[in-house]
Amino acid sequence: MTTYNVSLDAFRGPLDLLLYLVKKQEVDILDIPIAPITEQFLETLTLMQLLDVELAGDFIVMASTLMEIKSKLLLPEDAPEEGREAPDPRRELVRQLIEYRKFKDAAGLLEGKAEEQSSRVPREPPPEPAGAKTQQPVRPVELWDLVSAFGRLMRETLSLQPRQIVVDDTPQHIYQAMILARLEREDRIAFRDLFEPPYERARLIGIFLATLELIKGREITLEQAEPFGEIWIVRGTLASQM
Repeated sequence: MTTYNVSLDAFRGPLDLLLYLVKKQEVDILDIPIAPITEQFLETLTLMQLLDVELAGDFIVMASTLMEIKSKLLLPEDAPEEGREAPDPRRELVRQLIEYRKFKDAAGLLEGKAEEQSSRVPREPPPEPAGAKTQQPVRPVELWDLVSAFGRLMRETLSLQPRQIVVDDTPQHIYQAMILARLEREDRIAFRDLFEPPYERARLIGIFLATLELIKGREITLEQAEPFGEIWIVRGTLASQM
């Protein structure tokens, strides 16, 4: 199989992944459950190493930090001095996460203001096609949602296949053309429906990397009606102008 290296701005680093996992667990950022968060972080790291994402080294450092914190929490605590609480090994990590969330929220606010400003010039909306169906409101899809969905799909499909080594030297642009061709025939595609038999590891990875490249080139976009729900693929701004 040809090796593909994909570098996307959306992979913003280990703190971004950690913040996503905290939000997914629906827990207080000040009281992070280290054991399940560490397990999910390592699971995502394994998938990233499989995809050969360049930033994997930084994520390994964060994984080591989580393992160290987890081990400290498992050790018996020394009796704290009277009037003093025992130090929480998560404290520094929580501080970094809070600071990161502040900057991320500020960046999101600025991006929203920029989008609002760009839409001040009135434009005539295109007429809706006859019989158009009313769609549910959608939310932005984080890249970690996509990585998590691909990880689940890999586990589900590969568990059904016999153990064998299959070489796939299909050029990535072939998979990209396949995805765009399907979008010519269909309004939108469920992310999991991109992956059809045969379920060989090399082929699944090739399709996923092609999807990332199309997102990077704004030829496709992602939609999701609710957090951690079904992810849908639609034509992007660049593809619709062609």
